[in-house]
Amino acid sequence: MISLTSCGGGNQVVSQNSEPSTIAVNVSQTSPLNPSSKPGWTLVWSDEFETNGLPDPTKWAFDTDRNRAGWYNNEKQYYAANRLENSRVENGKLIITARKERLTTAADYGGQNYTSARLVTRGLASWTYGFFEIRAKMPCGQGTWPAIWTLGVGGSRGMVWPDDGEIDIMEFVGSKPTEVFATVHTKKYNWQGGTPPASFSASVPDACTTFHNYQLTWTPEKISIGVDDRIYFNYINPKNGDTQAWPFDRPQYLLLNIAIGGDLGGKVDDSIFPVTFQIEHVRVYKN
Repeated sequence: MISLTSCGGGNQVVSQNSEPSTIAVNVSQTSPLNPSSKPGWTLVWSDEFETNGLPDPTKWAFDTDRNRAGWYNNEKQYYAANRLENSRVENGKLIITARKERLTTAADYGGQNYTSARLVTRGLASWTYGFFEIRAKMPCGQGTWPAIWTLGVGGSRGMVWPDDGEIDIMEFVGSKPTEVFATVHTKKYNWQGGTPPASFSASVPDACTTFHNYQLTWTPEKISIGVDDRIYFNYINPKNGDTQAWPFDRPQYLLLNIAIGGDLGGKVDDSIFPVTFQIEHVRVYKN
């Protein structure tokens, strides 16, 4: 069950700035996202999670880069690698689990009270444009912050945030268990730069009890984000050469994770653990 009466008002610019163009619009649109209804789309990458055990290492890597230093946004988790307790494939699903525990023996332990996992396709797969569908069920509980998102690969200097862009196909927080969020971060529109990013939410009352298809269609013209084949957010290419507003003509890679607490996740209820973020499939199509 979903409702696409988004929580930001209709057809308006998200970022409060002086630009006249409506680069980001909140929509309730019944046009299907699913490429099966669009001729010419071909499946180019997928994981159906058919083999039990650790996630397929030819498709997924573990991001642990900030464990010792602490993760961004004041998040409270330690991201474990190759640990079945935090990420495993079982019965046709990828299960990312956050736990209340301290991995004090880990070489890169940074004092965290929680463990989780952050899976990335960085170095293994990236795409410029396409249709992305991730079928997933959210974890329940105050303090959870799962996400399905992409980051720019970057150039010779590596990835630079937010210059290389970020597309949040789905974010969810336990304090708002009936909503999901879609956000686009760029150098021009981001939380750190003073001009808010383009962001809208949609009501999904059973997000943490039922699987839904979270979807992105990314073309040279716009980024469209929706749930179950229905769009609730468009981010439009201004077509004026402004790479600070539209860095999305270069490759991005995919991330799946559960963060705990932090600026968006908020106060953590320790009674909820362990909690699981379950994914039935990840599919990428090209036109």
